[in-house]
Amino acid sequence: MLRVSYRELYDVLLQALLGTGLEPERAALCAQLFADTSRDGVYSHGLNRFPRFMQMIRRGIIDVHARAVCVASHGAIERWDGQRGPGNLNAYRCMERAIELSREYGVGSIALKNTNHWMRGGSYGWQAAEAGAIGICWTNTMPNLPPWGASDPRLGNNPLVIAAPRPQGRHVVLDMAMSQFSYGALASYRMRGEQLPVVGGFDLDGQLTRDPSAIEDSARPLPIGFWKGSGLALMLDMMAALLSGGHATHQVTANPDDETGLSQLFLAFNLSAFGETDLAARVADRIIEDLQRASTEGESVRYPGERTLETRQRNLEEGIPVEPSIWQEVRRL
Repeated sequence: MLRVSYRELYDVLLQALLGTGLEPERAALCAQLFADTSRDGVYSHGLNRFPRFMQMIRRGIIDVHARAVCVASHGAIERWDGQRGPGNLNAYRCMERAIELSREYGVGSIALKNTNHWMRGGSYGWQAAEAGAIGICWTNTMPNLPPWGASDPRLGNNPLVIAAPRPQGRHVVLDMAMSQFSYGALASYRMRGEQLPVVGGFDLDGQLTRDPSAIEDSARPLPIGFWKGSGLALMLDMMAALLSGGHATHQVTANPDDETGLSQLFLAFNLSAFGETDLAARVADRIIEDLQRASTEGESVRYPGERTLETRQRNLEEGIPVEPSIWQEVRRL
């Protein structure tokens, strides 16, 4: 595996994006979001996803000139239209607006329709936490998760992000799909030639397996919590579509190369609304301290986001791992 510096990765991504006609300021933010994703170890949605992103721009599925706009508002609740613009830029802007509203009302809620894949959902959880807010967001997807007890995909593997701020950037950020392993994670394990650490789905014979390729072939990943994950995926899709006035999963194409017109929700809660910012920080720290006192045979229990911080530091010091063939492909864009 090749390693490159953050700066080199960012510069290559930026030059490719500028070549699409994306305005310099927006290209810089888009490149940063992709580079930060690989920096933090989510390679499947960083550099590895970039060629598909560029292909969707070339095919006109993503309109680089389109910006998310507010189409309706009622106090702390707003409905936005992404106009099929770059999904990560739309998502960043909507979380930014949710944070702005939370500073005025204590809570901000943005429902976004007609957008594209937001890449790493955790980016917008970290964004909220860095602003001192609790952030919650989710998106629906194309149908790629079978309901519990069925074999054909009818649900979306709808990522859910919940983030809480802590001092010194030690934020707690949960970023999870509705399957035990996301399709991006399955692809990463397959590319490394590794089996999953636990069963992650069914093979073509309907047997549980740790083989990522077999799960990709069957398109039957295992929902988290079995039927509970299936139910949660349904409700996230329903809430996003109802609040945004946009598409539900069954209205989104099942072709990943054409996946567009998604619905998303962004919530921000202002912890300083009651003047208790310092108290909130102490409460968050005590919760994590208690968690890490759990017995694990000498190893501390990790909280969501802790491994991300460790990976971030290591990749900034040693360079970010890139798959050589993908890196060369992106350099040629």
